[in-house]
Amino acid sequence: MSTKTFPHGIHPPEFKDLTADKGIESLSPPEKVMIPLLQHFGKPAKPLVQKGDEVLLGQKIGEGQTLFSASVHSSVSGKVISVDNYDHPGGTPVPTVSITNDGQDNPFSEKKETKDPFSFSPEEIRQKVREAGVVGMGGAAFPTAVKLSPPKDKPIEILIINGCECEPLLTSDYRLMLEAPEDILKGAELARIATGAKRIIVGIEDNKKKAHEIFREKIQSFDFDGEVALLKTKYPQGAEKNLIYALLRRQVPTGGLPFDVGVVVQNVGTAKAIWEAVSEGKPLYERVISVSGQGINEPKNILVRIGTPFKNAVEFCGGLKEDVDILVMGGPMMGIVQWSLDVPVVKGTSGILAWAAPRPGLEYPCIRCGRCVDNCPMTLVPTQLARYVKFDDMSAAEKWGVQDCVECGCCQYVCPSKIPLVHWMRVGKNRIIALKQKKSA
Repeated sequence: MSTKTFPHGIHPPEFKDLTADKGIESLSPPEKVMIPLLQHFGKPAKPLVQKGDEVLLGQKIGEGQTLFSASVHSSVSGKVISVDNYDHPGGTPVPTVSITNDGQDNPFSEKKETKDPFSFSPEEIRQKVREAGVVGMGGAAFPTAVKLSPPKDKPIEILIINGCECEPLLTSDYRLMLEAPEDILKGAELARIATGAKRIIVGIEDNKKKAHEIFREKIQSFDFDGEVALLKTKYPQGAEKNLIYALLRRQVPTGGLPFDVGVVVQNVGTAKAIWEAVSEGKPLYERVISVSGQGINEPKNILVRIGTPFKNAVEFCGGLKEDVDILVMGGPMMGIVQWSLDVPVVKGTSGILAWAAPRPGLEYPCIRCGRCVDNCPMTLVPTQLARYVKFDDMSAAEKWGVQDCVECGCCQYVCPSKIPLVHWMRVGKNRIIALKQKKSA
């Protein structure tokens, strides 16, 4: 079977064999959880509890106040011991609800039989997803209810379910595809109804052929118009814009969204969370993560409660090896380096990775080799953009497309001069946003 792909990109070593054959194990909830009120793109949720309150499993403890926000729920039953700033794996302290676990898992509400989930209206589906606090679980943590609400003037033709998981080491999505394919497809159908899409495409890389075979078989039992596409294993195949181009040859315009080309993209884990939210009323208070890397004694895929300290997950996987000197949340290409094992798992935590990193090399001047241009999936000129940002020429940086950078790291990975190109892309994007905010104010 032929595979689909996009231009450029790279193929770093995968190292997925560490956990690809490891079934999902459940990690027992910790004695205390720290649940940030900011686990999503947008503004923090408003706290609904205070110190001393008793809470139940699945109870809403933070209310999303704006369009770009998401509600937050307790992942245990117990007592609130503080509502205060706490370290977040994103890098800065954020408002956080800390709860001692009573070990009972008393639910906020018993699961009730509902009417056929597929009989709900689009708005009913969106409301249930919003109430459950579902966000994108591929890492971006964009509020899912917003993605399921396309503008009226931008009709959606195709819903893409993203099963690429193109980052090295991560296999949590792969295990979900093997172990819960029906739930993923049911969630996809609910997302299709909510968006009004006519068709569903499930995109899976060709290093996951077992998952591809399972989905090709399972999708036959569903009534919707759908297909399962095989994609070339390449990074960043799972980035929205690249995935859309690979499957449909549609190019999202500069500064635009998939809505602009009649497409919505949802991660496989998000699709499963949509199904659980609509069919069971289950809030997003737990997720599957990969704990992996050469620095982990027993790499595993585990189901973990939101708010669980990283150290609990790492200890469940045999702890760290002695030579470990780098810890990352997410994938090795776009993940966030951590400084502590005390930070909590959040909705956007796809993995906890550890390894012994080589000493950083010296940065040398650009030699104009063009490798960054050859490998950039967004067809940018990273070294020139970095130069504009360094010399504070934001007008030129914007004109040359710095805001189209998806920060995938391909350019930096191939750069022989070891220039921190992604750093300069981020600096440039942040400066442009700040300038525009200042101007509008």
